[in-house]
Amino acid sequence: MTRHLTVSLPERRVVARARLLEDAAPRTCAAVWEALPLGGQVYHGKYARNEIYTLLPGLADDGRDPGPENTTVTPLPGDLCWFTFSGDDLGNPAYGYEEQFGRRPGSIVDLAVFYGRNNLLINGDQGWVPGNVFGTVVEGLDELAAACQELWMGGVRGVSLRFEREE
Repeated sequence: MTRHLTVSLPERRVVARARLLEDAAPRTCAAVWEALPLGGQVYHGKYARNEIYTLLPGLADDGRDPGPENTTVTPLPGDLCWFTFSGDDLGNPAYGYEEQFGRRPGSIVDLAVFYGRNNLLINGDQGWVPGNVFGTVVEGLDELAAACQELWMGGVRGVSLRFEREE
């Protein structure tokens, strides 16, 4: 049976439905599914282009990191991706995370949603940053993309990104 989850921006009243890609990314899907619900402050991609994400400290600790699986550096519209970083990875003050996420022990998982075309996962400090594609949006991508564009132009303060089971 195919499992689905919802991806939402509650403060914007936008909800999309995504299908887990369990055949292509079974470890990543299991890690996400077992941890749901997940969410936090939304951020808009600075380097990748058409991306929103939330950062989840400790999600990949204690052996829960799925490792590389179904990776890409060119995500498509609707792709859901998992990235694992360390506090040192996100410690550069240019990222704006130094106070909250930078230079901390343990892992930080970035759960991302890509909402448009022409994304390229390369970072000036780290080079290529492949992500695990674990899901794809199957309903509501147009509405989500419009809200994401508003976040890009209007700012993300006070807006959260949520991932929840659809049972």
